Amino acid sequence: MGHDKDQECVEDRNTLVEYLEQGCKAKSDWRIGTEHEKIGYRLGDLRPLPYGGKFGIRAMLEGLQRFGWSPVTEKGNIIGLSKEGQSITLEPGGQFELSGAMLKTIHETCAEVDNHLAQVREVAEELGVGFIGIGMQPKWERSEIPVMPKQRYDIMRAYMPTKGNKGLDMMLRTCTVQVNLDFDSEADMVKKFRVALALQPIATSLFANSPFVDGQPSGFLSSRSDTWFDTDADRCEIPEFVFEDGMGFERYVDFALDVPMYFVHRGDDYIDASGHSFRDFLTGKLSVLPGEKPTICDWSDHLTTIFTEVRLKRFLEMRGADAGPWNRLCALPALWVGLLYDPTSLDEAADWIKDWTYEEILELRSNVARDGLKVDFRGMPVRDIAGKVLQLASGGLRRRAFLDNAGSDETGFLTPLLGVVQSGHTLSEELLEAFEGRWRKVVDPLFTEYSY
Repeated sequence: MGHDKDQECVEDRNTLVEYLEQGCKAKSDWRIGTEHEKIGYRLGDLRPLPYGGKFGIRAMLEGLQRFGWSPVTEKGNIIGLSKEGQSITLEPGGQFELSGAMLKTIHETCAEVDNHLAQVREVAEELGVGFIGIGMQPKWERSEIPVMPKQRYDIMRAYMPTKGNKGLDMMLRTCTVQVNLDFDSEADMVKKFRVALALQPIATSLFANSPFVDGQPSGFLSSRSDTWFDTDADRCEIPEFVFEDGMGFERYVDFALDVPMYFVHRGDDYIDASGHSFRDFLTGKLSVLPGEKPTICDWSDHLTTIFTEVRLKRFLEMRGADAGPWNRLCALPALWVGLLYDPTSLDEAADWIKDWTYEEILELRSNVARDGLKVDFRGMPVRDIAGKVLQLASGGLRRRAFLDNAGSDETGFLTPLLGVVQSGHTLSEELLEAFEGRWRKVVDPLFTEYSY
């Protein structure tokens, strides 16, 4: 769709459905888009990075422009960078995010991550700052996190506390790694959505890497995951309808229409529409923009304010994993590509999860946030289920048979996850052991030991 078409008024629900349908792509055109967030800190005192000043996020964004990145600005502030299908954006608390280009193989994705982290490290070292890959800010309280100058986040920050107790923690202190994947038809989308949603808690347990909050063990192996449970039920819960008959693009549109809005973007401004209905907007009855109807851009923006662990845009986003060290950033896309892009693995997984009940999946999601691989599910340890998931993913990657220059396929990217299953130990448990042992109950060493 061209830019002009995106700005045309949407007259009815069918246009919104068609927008999602246009995501269908021939299998030969399927791509992999990997995103990850990381937390910056000053080397001297481990404090989070403010936006401005010598140690700030703005200085990082300015420094990275030497590598050919173009600045993205809002109200005179540089708030992001773009280059060749990639973008660097800021989360509300200054979490530094790479949204990668849509690439064909995990080899390409991993090279992109490697290149990005090398650039970030070069600029960070000059500024005296560092970055860690972890699911949640381990040391500093929410009140100590600087807020980035982005209007949409101001609107969200005001609205979040009206919907749950941990929305601001989610915005300011959490980090994830996710992958965006394609589908070739509505039926393919539905099958992938169901498998991904049912198995997202397995990814949460494999990638658990956020055991600390406010400098102390939180009681959860994924504090990031726990934070989402008390953010905003309208947009964060596991959507039950995905598993029901009749699931498709139309059903998702109806769900999205009922998720309360945050904002409408006009020119350089974000208009506060928090809590209002997109259905009203569709009929020209949005009170903050009376008589106006939405554009496709408005619909696209609205879809980004849905925070389910699998999210549909014109692709599917896998959103259930804590951020982590470099090799985990490549393992996450490998896991989901192996499961969802190979028809044999996808069919096996779909057949496996088809009789899991919604209540079972909800309970599993809640339990793995606290106990990870040690949870029992249907009489089987999650550790064993994770092993089976990795077996399916590995088979899928092997059959894809995309080789690098050394002749290796993509299965090697699953190695760190195989290690987690074999040991039964998540990264969170390694961190907790260090905290109780050599770190002497202080989280500070984490910043140097787990820095990129």
